[in-house]
Amino acid sequence: MAEMIVAQHAGFCFGVKRAINLAEEALKDKKGRILSIGPLIHNPQEVKRLEEKGLRLLKDDGELLQGDKVIVRSHGIPPQKEKELLSKGVQIIDATCPFVKAVHEAVIKLCKEGYFVVIVGEKNHPEVVGALGYLQECGGRGVVVENKEDLREVLGKDRVGVVAQTTQNEQFFKEVVGEIALWTRELKVINTICNATSERQEDVYSLAPQVDVMIIIGGKNSGNTRRLYEIAKSLNPNSYHIETSQELKREWFERAKRIGITAGASTPDWIIEEVVSKIRELLV
Repeated sequence: MAEMIVAQHAGFCFGVKRAINLAEEALKDKKGRILSIGPLIHNPQEVKRLEEKGLRLLKDDGELLQGDKVIVRSHGIPPQKEKELLSKGVQIIDATCPFVKAVHEAVIKLCKEGYFVVIVGEKNHPEVVGALGYLQECGGRGVVVENKEDLREVLGKDRVGVVAQTTQNEQFFKEVVGEIALWTRELKVINTICNATSERQEDVYSLAPQVDVMIIIGGKNSGNTRRLYEIAKSLNPNSYHIETSQELKREWFERAKRIGITAGASTPDWIIEEVVSKIRELLV
């Protein structure tokens, strides 16, 4: 039978575990409603499990009632949004990842020091939207850089400060910083990529070239999982991104002697275990 190797740092990171624990604790109190602003984490299956326990997804602020408990998800929210929620008389349970809060603090610091702020990340990702909110609140100027074309807006800026979405691809972050360094007079970089992201990406860089097939497990809406897949695919063409064991196909593993498995930071252990069990079945 083929050898299966599960990456050392696969699955939940500290921030996601914390958000899940806060939600589980809140759901023990059966008085009143518990709602989350958007999916608590980027894993549809885990979100569904929490919804079955009573967590509701807030679709419109107009449905909020005084006394509701609202969970701010691990990605955080803009400060203006938090003020709006408090004005409605709701109780906020802040599950923002501490590493995401570090991005907010870095943005405020660079803004106060007068830098043009570059946030390396996905423009529509909730974490980046939240960080932009802090930049706007302190009256700063800046731009989100999702690809090299976005760097045009940075041209001609004398003083540039750079931060990153916590789950950003390290290689792309280095490239952006290197490009800006050639153009600007003064550059300040605060590396806000979290350790969990670095560890998971390093695992893939090491594991993907050594195996015949590489499986990456996690939500299709998860930025950090998608980046793990992109890295794996660049190193091993037989790399596949799945959400659940049902997506696995027997033909992927024909003639495979070594199979690598990893999972994004918002993928629970129970999904990883299901995938491992299913692969064992397919190998028989």
